[in-house]
Amino acid sequence: MKIFNTLSRRKEEFVPLEPGKVKMYVCGPTVYNFIHIGNARPMIMFDTVRRYFEYKGYDVNFVSNFTDVDDKIIKKAIEEGVDADTISKRYIAECKKDMEGMNVKPATKHPLATEEIGGMLEMIQTLIDKGHAYVAADGTVYFRVKSFKEYGKLSHKNLDDLQSGFREIKVTGEEGKEDPNDFVLWKPKKEGEPYWESPWCQGRPGWHIECSVMSKRYLGDQIDIHAGGEDLIFPHHENEIAQSEAANEKPFATYWMHNGFLNIDNKKMSKSLGNFFTVREISEKYDLQVLRFFMLSAHYRSPLNFSADLMEASKNGLERILTAAERLRELAGKTAGETLLESEKEQEAALKALVEKFEAAMEDDFNTADAVSALFEIIKLANTTASEASSKAYVSLLLDEIQKLCDVLGIITERKAEILDEEIEKMIADRQQARKSKNFALADEIRGKLLDMGIVLEDTREGVKWKRV
Repeated sequence: MKIFNTLSRRKEEFVPLEPGKVKMYVCGPTVYNFIHIGNARPMIMFDTVRRYFEYKGYDVNFVSNFTDVDDKIIKKAIEEGVDADTISKRYIAECKKDMEGMNVKPATKHPLATEEIGGMLEMIQTLIDKGHAYVAADGTVYFRVKSFKEYGKLSHKNLDDLQSGFREIKVTGEEGKEDPNDFVLWKPKKEGEPYWESPWCQGRPGWHIECSVMSKRYLGDQIDIHAGGEDLIFPHHENEIAQSEAANEKPFATYWMHNGFLNIDNKKMSKSLGNFFTVREISEKYDLQVLRFFMLSAHYRSPLNFSADLMEASKNGLERILTAAERLRELAGKTAGETLLESEKEQEAALKALVEKFEAAMEDDFNTADAVSALFEIIKLANTTASEASSKAYVSLLLDEIQKLCDVLGIITERKAEILDEEIEKMIADRQQARKSKNFALADEIRGKLLDMGIVLEDTREGVKWKRV
């Protein structure tokens, strides 16, 4: 198995630190709103990487955090007049709903930044003791970048070049820095913000320290794979390496994997351009399995363009797979024979070759685009060779392989159970009653359940209308 390592900028043979085991850390979202489709790409892609390792028999310890204390969370809390904890808990729950819709497996551990403060204080003190960090007059703790000789090895940035990019006058609020490149490990509290006690000041951690601490606690000083979006290479992952390796005096991660950017209609996604979409908004138009299948249509390191046409193409492609699996299930109930017919042995060999083609694509830096192509060749083989004249053994073999490979990709091959109109009407009536009683939490919960069932509600002057998506 070969993985493109951002650290070396080349494909390398995967050799785990411990035979048969994979320790993997993926940077998770900052939970101040619904996750957007840019967040969805690393979730889906690295979930697929995890699934393939498990398919090959590895024991995967997969850790992905939630950043639940951050400027954006605090800003949202102030706007709503609630505390930051209320915001983060709300959107962690919403994120988990979207992850379930995309069939992203829960991590082995989803640590929260606010629950790991003790470990952060400990690592920061270690860095101070070793001369890699210092305390400014106001209690801010900075990492001394020049103390870590290999700084820039992930992003391939040169410290001198970085230095020349800064103005001579230091940024306001950072007067305590020895060097403009130094970054924050701990910062003093501001009025109305959450804070924790520390030896240096009442305050909260910088963003970068949390992942170093969580990875160390749940995976150990050294891990096999660290992954995330390519926007995290610098400064976040670069700073993680500096902190972790300076504190632990060991290489941090063997392989660094980064997914490419997601564009919308060939433009960078941004709220100002009006092309910013949350996963929840997409779920109102498509089953989130379609979004997952769309994400798998390109290699994870390539830029990916999102458009209505491409989503429709993904919907049609997914439908081909579901229809083929459904047909094989029906045939399995109509056929007999526990051994292959003589005429089916050649087809069995063809199927085996296509499964090997799928695996070869995945083992070549997880090329899901080529893996999906191999899956479609298996679908074509199933559609053209399986019939009521086939043996049950052959039909079952085809179905089993399709289901196994789809599971690697996180694609559910069984259609959602059809919901009856009467059930929908009753749930809508229950929602209306909850709204009248001002139980808006229950009303939102019912709306969410209907959405999970593929039912979108529209509140109109004429009353509530619904449609299937």
